[in-house]
Amino acid sequence: MLAAIVMVPLADRVALPAPVLMTLFGVALALIPQVPNVRIDPDLILPLVLPPLLYAAVQRTSWRQFAANRRPIFLLAVALVFITTAAVAFVADAIVPGITLAAAFTLGALVAPPDPVAATAVAGSLGLPRRMISILEGEGLFNDVTAIVLYHVAVAAAVSGHFSAAHATLELVLSAVVAVVVGLVLGWGANKLMSVVGDATLQTGLSLLVPFASYAIAEELHGSGVLAVLTSGLFLAEYAFEADDVTARLAGNTFWDIVDTMVTGIAFGLIGLEIHTVFGVGHWGPMLRHAGVVVAVVVGVRLLYLLPAAWAARRLHRLRDMDEDIPMTWRETVTMWWAGMRGVASVALALAIPLTTDDGRPFPGRQELLFIAFAVVLVTLVLQGLTLPMLIRRLGVSKDVGAEHDQERELALRAMKAARRRLREIETAESLDEELAEMLYHRAIDLGARISPDVLDDERRESHARRASRLKALRRIQDELLSAARHEVVAARSEPGSDPEIVDRVLRHLDVRSLRGI
Repeated sequence: MLAAIVMVPLADRVALPAPVLMTLFGVALALIPQVPNVRIDPDLILPLVLPPLLYAAVQRTSWRQFAANRRPIFLLAVALVFITTAAVAFVADAIVPGITLAAAFTLGALVAPPDPVAATAVAGSLGLPRRMISILEGEGLFNDVTAIVLYHVAVAAAVSGHFSAAHATLELVLSAVVAVVVGLVLGWGANKLMSVVGDATLQTGLSLLVPFASYAIAEELHGSGVLAVLTSGLFLAEYAFEADDVTARLAGNTFWDIVDTMVTGIAFGLIGLEIHTVFGVGHWGPMLRHAGVVVAVVVGVRLLYLLPAAWAARRLHRLRDMDEDIPMTWRETVTMWWAGMRGVASVALALAIPLTTDDGRPFPGRQELLFIAFAVVLVTLVLQGLTLPMLIRRLGVSKDVGAEHDQERELALRAMKAARRRLREIETAESLDEELAEMLYHRAIDLGARISPDVLDDERRESHARRASRLKALRRIQDELLSAARHEVVAARSEPGSDPEIVDRVLRHLDVRSLRGI
């Protein structure tokens, strides 16, 4: 946790992704003999790590975004996972001695899904176009659903020795249905309960319970815990807070930023620490060759799939004029290919491979599968994560600042017009004093101008700049006054007979006034 806190500013300073630095830090710890091995039950890694990470990621998106991009998300999160799983399985079955086809499919399923946390943490900090981040987020959030179901089917076949395509298909469908129902029910129930409790602290605490409850209940009912978390998270992202729930929204965003940072650091630190599992395996020479081939298959299949898929998506986009976020150039397609890093889910699924089959024999090639899985994670996460910023700079892929500026200006203009419209309604209803109405009119304009000064013409912009200068001086002096007041109240806490509860109540009042700038 300490490393997670330290690595974030360090990553910004050295211009590298924080998840990559955390993984390297974990590897360094694993190489030090004096550092004890961290033994965590593999069955606990997914339910403890994935729910908060996925829920935090969902808070940054919306259902409309997923609905608008359902086609590219399906092509990446479902079709590509199936293709990668099959390709890795057949190659591994051919080159790795001592494993069955079912065990090879187990390996394919656990290395198929790019990690949602790694993708968004790395890509989101590099100034990529919003449509690319939307696709990576959608792929990363939904591909675990497909991969984990395929993994369970493959493990069951390897352990029992039997496989039924019809049963596997039915399991996939039922898993999705159960997960969506659980997610919607819990999302709806949590939303109603949040409106009852009212208090921002309690609402934030409840939001922490939702992802874990969604995951656990869905898994108990043989559904996809990951999809249940996504469904409940998307529901609450749309309906949890009213527009005027300022305190709850600020508290919730701050809380989930903290959770996201800490849990992400722990997850990627564990990837590095678990490398000791691989170091204990013998016969490095053959297994390195096998791992190199599988890494090449994982990386190559993604490129061979993305190039024609992106071309087809662009052609379909032009023919039907669909509102989808797709990679518009070959440079963006190459960037998306190289951003396909594996991470937490692959490590957790690898560690969760059973030790024995139903007849008591060792799971076919378990040590080799672990070695190859960790090699895929480390190579894709570290190599691709370290070189992705350079690749993006070389290709010249960057977000459309002009489009973002235009959208921000449009929203600022809408906000300003809404405030002025409401002011006219109040003037009509309450017959405001002329001087007060004039002051409020300028404040309504300032709402939009502070977001985007371009909403004003030149004359109004100059007038706004003068008012902003006066308000800045006023705010500075007010801050000093409130600071003096806070210091006096804090000093009173240590005085004899002072009630700490009353002191904290007064201090909170001053803090709120500081936050509001009043």
